[in-house]
Amino acid sequence: MRLLYSVLALALAFGLAPGANAEPSGKLTVSVIGVRSDSGAVLYSSPAGFREPGHELRGAVAQIKNGLAACVFSGLPAGTYAVAVFHAEHNETQMETGLFGKPKQGYGFSNNPSSTFGPPSFTSAAFEYRGGSLNLPVQLSY
Repeated sequence: MRLLYSVLALALAFGLAPGANAEPSGKLTVSVIGVRSDSGAVLYSSPAGFREPGHELRGAVAQIKNGLAACVFSGLPAGTYAVAVFHAEHNETQMETGLFGKPKQGYGFSNNPSSTFGPPSFTSAAFEYRGGSLNLPVQLSY
């Protein structure tokens, strides 16, 4: 994936749930809020190995403007999903960590779970998508 200035990219993780694909597909919009600058990119998550690069189900790219960005996943079947993002202000391709593993970039997860004592599990970030249109807010933390 080619990184562009002032973009937001994230990935969608998928978990199996009973009857997960019974509903029609639709559009999921992930609204990322609290991005501290309009430069760089926000990069993604994963499904089986949640948060591991290369395991994401889908990725999306959108412009960052005034600390906000929206990534749209169209044609998404109903199911259980999780989203993870990080803000790569200098076009990093992986999350960088500092002392005690604290991320150096802004990061966020669906459901906005606490990440005080490490990254959340798929279960704590998971949400049920039933099809149709859904707007899912994700707050970045720095």
